[in-house]
Amino acid sequence: MKDVTSIRGALEYLDQKGEILHVKEEVDPIYEIAGIEKSFEKGPVLMFENIKGYPNFLDIGNLFGRREPIADLFSVDDPNKMKFKFVDALRNPIPPKIVKDAPCQEVVITKDIDVPAMLPIIKHTEFDAGRIMGCGNQLLTDIYRKGDTNISFNRIHFRGKDWASISTAQITHIGMMAFKTHRDKRIPITVNINPPPAAGIVAGTWNVRTIVPHGSDELGIAGGFQGAPIELVKARTVDAYAIANAEIVLEGYLEPTSENVWESEEAEKLGEARQGETNFFPEWVGYMGTTWKVRKLTVTAVTMRKTKPIFYTVLAAGLEYACFDLLREATFFELAERICPGFCVDVNIPDYFKWGSGVIFQVRKERAQEEGFQRNILLSALADAPGMRMAIAVDEDVDIYCADDVMWALESRVDPDHDILRLAREMRGIAAQPIEIRQSGVGGWEGGMAFDATKPYHKRHHYQRPHYPVDKINLKKWFTEEQIKKVQAMQTEYGRSLARTGR
Repeated sequence: MKDVTSIRGALEYLDQKGEILHVKEEVDPIYEIAGIEKSFEKGPVLMFENIKGYPNFLDIGNLFGRREPIADLFSVDDPNKMKFKFVDALRNPIPPKIVKDAPCQEVVITKDIDVPAMLPIIKHTEFDAGRIMGCGNQLLTDIYRKGDTNISFNRIHFRGKDWASISTAQITHIGMMAFKTHRDKRIPITVNINPPPAAGIVAGTWNVRTIVPHGSDELGIAGGFQGAPIELVKARTVDAYAIANAEIVLEGYLEPTSENVWESEEAEKLGEARQGETNFFPEWVGYMGTTWKVRKLTVTAVTMRKTKPIFYTVLAAGLEYACFDLLREATFFELAERICPGFCVDVNIPDYFKWGSGVIFQVRKERAQEEGFQRNILLSALADAPGMRMAIAVDEDVDIYCADDVMWALESRVDPDHDILRLAREMRGIAAQPIEIRQSGVGGWEGGMAFDATKPYHKRHHYQRPHYPVDKINLKKWFTEEQIKKVQAMQTEYGRSLARTGR
């Protein structure tokens, strides 16, 4: 029986299914782990069992890169339907549960803390400012109101043994707290490494703001997705909670903004950030991230499991956001559903949209009165997800999981004079996008695009696609199973899509 409430239970199941590649030879956290993960991107989960300098730890990578094994883990038949399981979790959350004892506190270290010496934090590339940790999930509880939980991913650089820089974009929930509502306060926090997979997916999601607003119970969404409450335990040294089934937990404080620190020694010496010069590490947009002056994280305790704690190495500029985008897709679907119920059929965030840069809506126009709702949805999506640069709407006859079919729709259905929509400039965006201007410590919005690639309802008969009778034949009448599979292996993604639909 599979256990999805801990990373160990999930890995045990995935290993039984042949989804884990065990790396038994020694690997160095400096470049080697990152190089192996990048080489096997969108491949199996990697389990590093012999880490140079860290004999008591395991490390995993590529955990969320492919949706198929995660769908199997959570008993969803079609990986593309996992978003609808998250839609249900949004509507039916299961609040977290407080427990007294927890696996994450089997070992508690409060003295002589030296995080870089304790944990196998990697160096991603030769351009990096140091060994950057992107794997910890920051947990805040009861910040805006009683019962709220905010869990997130943010880059952390330990410039000292027990203190680090932590970058939080203002448009995020933790960022709004750090920049605005609690900017002058010392905030208790925990950083949870390898919590239950559902919590990790929620932490990696860049939520649509009005669907998951400030003060939401994000762990309740994770609980709803996994079908059981996320268990929390009181932290040992700060007034905060840790995720009980996490592998490793850092307890500590976000220091007030008056104690902000630069993310690298180079930027500190310069006293300024220089785009393209003061590089930090690879960011999700696909470019090197710039070093900023950010909040300081002080660590008061490190707790962990006793037997072989499992670290997690995620490549920020990699493709692990394939599963982090599941909840984001769900929030976009819910946004569309609230604007016009039943109008949006499906939502997809392909790999090429790099986690937070775009979204594709598939819609069904059933009557003339519904014409135009796709534009309401497109502009709402751009405004409600600051920093997103592209939103596309297509009809039901377009395969939103095939880039070629989406490009065909853009080419054949978009009138450049009427169907390319833009939001106003100088709205808030995110500074990770190189094209955006840095303004007063945050990104400025320098333009996003929406493409209405749907058929005009009153001219829909002009856009009739052909339908070849693939559904009326059985290829096994003429070919063996082996021959069919061999031909399908030869076909391009677009060829397989058209062969499946007959278009």
